Amino acid sequence: MRLMQLIAICTTTLFLSGCASMQLGSPSASTAATGAAAGATSQGANPQLEHCARPLGTLAIHEDRGSDWYYTLTTDWHLGSTVPVLKLLAQQSNCFVVVERGRGMSDIMRERRLMRSGELRRGSNFHKGQLVAADYTLIPSITFSAKNTSGIKGLVGALFGHTAAAIAGGIKTSDASTVLTLIDNRSGVQIAAASGSARNIDFDLLGGIFHGGGVGLGAYTNTPEGKVIVAAFTDSMNKLIRALKHYRMQRVKGGLGTGGSLKVQGE
Repeated sequence: MRLMQLIAICTTTLFLSGCASMQLGSPSASTAATGAAAGATSQGANPQLEHCARPLGTLAIHEDRGSDWYYTLTTDWHLGSTVPVLKLLAQQSNCFVVVERGRGMSDIMRERRLMRSGELRRGSNFHKGQLVAADYTLIPSITFSAKNTSGIKGLVGALFGHTAAAIAGGIKTSDASTVLTLIDNRSGVQIAAASGSARNIDFDLLGGIFHGGGVGLGAYTNTPEGKVIVAAFTDSMNKLIRALKHYRMQRVKGGLGTGGSLKVQGE
């Protein structure tokens, strides 16, 4: 019944605007990585984003651009790097101080080369020992993404008839599942990992009703696939932060890297 109520609302307003529903984690959750961050303050942040009273350390983000998921993201989904949105979420949460280790690093080092060459003004105050170390590295990955995963048209047609089925034919969904992994840079030990998921529901109502009639409103009503990726990473970030708030160090008898307790023959 809730679905049919959404369809009725969208049908009433379809001549005025598009209608879309974004789901994060649970069916009623609506998400987006929005707003801004400056130091420990943020503006317009998603109210669902987890927050820390104080930072847990400094953070660099590493995106494996040779992976299959990155190829799919940039080639099939026509989307760019996930790093900017993850930087925004990390800083808005106040759980980490973000340090640059990506493309901006070449600009940082360029300024230092200019200083050494003598081209910069006196008092520019660039010298060795100023860069802040990254305590942790955050590694993102997309484990699953699919378009048009809903089979709602047949269900609605069976229950409510041909007209409702035509409307439901314009409902398109996209699903995404993501993972964030947090690594301690000094030891190389994985500190935490968290999965996240999201579903984006688009209502392409006129396209469903007048399919084949030359209306061609799909581009107008479709929500960008990037929204579902952002929502899934927001879900992953929230779960990661919740886990870190209850973090307990793992202990191995004898110390880490000394052989462990799972022995094999010949050791």
